Amino acid sequence: MNIEDMRSYIRSVVEIDSSDISDVTLNRFLGEGYDQVVYSEKRWPWYETETTFTTVAGTKDYTLATVGASVQNTAAPPAYVGLKEIQALRTDDEILQLLGRDEADAMYPLSTTTSGTPSYWSYWADTIRMYPTPPGGETIYVRGYKNPTHFGVNTVDGLSPVDFPEPFHVVIATYGISRAYDQQEDPEMAVTYFNTFIRELDNLRARYLDAPAPQPMIMNSRSSSRWVRNSYLPNRLRYSWE
Repeated sequence: MNIEDMRSYIRSVVEIDSSDISDVTLNRFLGEGYDQVVYSEKRWPWYETETTFTTVAGTKDYTLATVGASVQNTAAPPAYVGLKEIQALRTDDEILQLLGRDEADAMYPLSTTTSGTPSYWSYWADTIRMYPTPPGGETIYVRGYKNPTHFGVNTVDGLSPVDFPEPFHVVIATYGISRAYDQQEDPEMAVTYFNTFIRELDNLRARYLDAPAPQPMIMNSRSSSRWVRNSYLPNRLRYSWE
């Protein structure tokens, strides 16, 4: 469903026309519903992304905007959206280990400059700091989650919420129906459709966020990763036969 289809669907259910609620207002309602869906989960799978960036000699700090500068959405044509969150970093030879900023700064004091291929990183104030400081241009491979594409206010007719699969579109429109009933001063129907929105969103969450079949379920374990538990070098890359 594109944004026009969603508006038509809302008006057909609530039995109103553009003289009752304008396109601009309905777009705002749909934007609210879109944000409700986007931020109801931290890690929707379609926001998973991979990118790279190149270090600069003598520079240890890199902003999130710099790291995710090349990340695009799936729109046509695609737009640059950047990274919302970093999941992991690695070089060609090893996986960088995440440390707390204080712990890392204690290991590599700010009063001294230690140069070498990074083995650790920390994250604070939307900035990653690499330890030791890179001596030159080195490719860093990044896995993370991209920022959502804007949808709602100022969305051009004909566009849909490209980040989400089709089943989510009617759920976003259902939220718009609830808000339209609010605007029409029918709180009972507004609550009914809001509850429908929550129920349908929960159903889709269960469908799309289920654990992958090959992933083992580990209960009462002191280690969250079989790889970390069984390896004496947990930050190196795995071989194909491991």
